[in-house]
Amino acid sequence: MVRVRVRQHVNPLCQKYQAPVILPDWSKIYDNLQQPLHLDIGCGRGRFLGQFAQLESNWNFLGLEIRQPLVTEANCWRDQQGLTNLHYLFCNANISIEPILASLPEGVLKRVSIQFPDPWFKKRHQKRRVVQPELVENLARYLGKGGEVFLQSDVEEVEIEMCDRFSEHSAFHRTQNDWLTENPLPVPTERELSTLDRGEPVYRALFIK
Repeated sequence: MVRVRVRQHVNPLCQKYQAPVILPDWSKIYDNLQQPLHLDIGCGRGRFLGQFAQLESNWNFLGLEIRQPLVTEANCWRDQQGLTNLHYLFCNANISIEPILASLPEGVLKRVSIQFPDPWFKKRHQKRRVVQPELVENLARYLGKGGEVFLQSDVEEVEIEMCDRFSEHSAFHRTQNDWLTENPLPVPTERELSTLDRGEPVYRALFIK
């Protein structure tokens, strides 16, 4: 499959990304809709989630991505692999997270990952960052008891801000104060591998509801 060229950064506050998500019929997406669900917010090309879905067939996996060409490409790849526990959805997570989670069976969301989100370094652009209080509130509402939220970034400032947002919510507690030295998930992202190959640090944290 030919890789689609897309913009690396997309402004989520742009008017074109304010439209409500088009929800699929989940019963036609997943073979077993009652399996625990792993939600990956900002899944990019989706290869991390695709590998994970192949490893854990007793879980369902859902990737959210704001760049539509990547979603189309990822779902084509999913179909080629014949995976029935995986789906990619085009949406603005900050706009659509609540209707997405409300449309799923109660309690199935068990794990969330947010990995290497766009850092938006300029202060006036930081309101574009994906981890906003409203997103944390919605995850607190729909994540099952004992569910996990895994955060990682190669930008310490961004990771600190994400951790602060989750720490400020009473539903979540961080498993340790220091950065995790190892990724608790069995599959690394392409960005994680490239960062480590350059000898640069990756900042990781795990929260439990």
